[in-house]
Amino acid sequence: MKIFIYIFFSITLSTLYAAKGEPTNASEAASQKEKANIELDKKYQAYFDSLKPSAQAWEKTLQSELGGFYLPIHKKQKVAGQSNAWDYIKDNPKLPRVLLIGDSVSRAYTQTVRKELKNIANVHRAPANCGPTSTGLKKIDLWLGKGHWDLIHFNFGIHDRKTAQKDYQKRLNTLVQIMKKRSKQVVWANTTPIPDLPSKGQTSVSIIEKNKTAAAIMKKNNIE
Repeated sequence: MKIFIYIFFSITLSTLYAAKGEPTNASEAASQKEKANIELDKKYQAYFDSLKPSAQAWEKTLQSELGGFYLPIHKKQKVAGQSNAWDYIKDNPKLPRVLLIGDSVSRAYTQTVRKELKNIANVHRAPANCGPTSTGLKKIDLWLGKGHWDLIHFNFGIHDRKTAQKDYQKRLNTLVQIMKKRSKQVVWANTTPIPDLPSKGQTSVSIIEKNKTAAAIMKKNNIE
């Protein structure tokens, strides 16, 4: 009797899911996901084709730099006509140029900064979720682009929580010297405290140490 009831409800649920167009097994789910991705790419290509060459060049950079997590999100937002942190910014030549460099925290506040500095500055963002200082050294020239900046605001910290102090210090100092050559002014942000998570090898003291190291470098370089 129990087996009969189980089979009955399984069939009933499968029928309901099918009626709603929802997958009833892993194979159907994978197939639907593939179809959705194909449809998204078609719509995104149409969006891309509608852009001017300079905006297309920016999108190509994003395509190569955002990776498997952020690029699909970006595509969905562009297809839906939504603004995001990686919008193409056409400079008003009368306004100063500002560049934000940082991880997902800075990505989250990019649009707020743009809103607050509307008609005050052209606010750009590095074409990536920038990650640790090791990535910064590899990508900094790409992030800085070809133009000169009036101000660069940056942060490297939380993704360096497991980086040895001497490596973090050396890399961060190198990045500071590069940015100082490309901008009239450089401003840094310290890193938000994090909790102890022994299961992930994460400690709160790691960020306290990184912030102290960063602060010393900034003081030496007269960076606010």
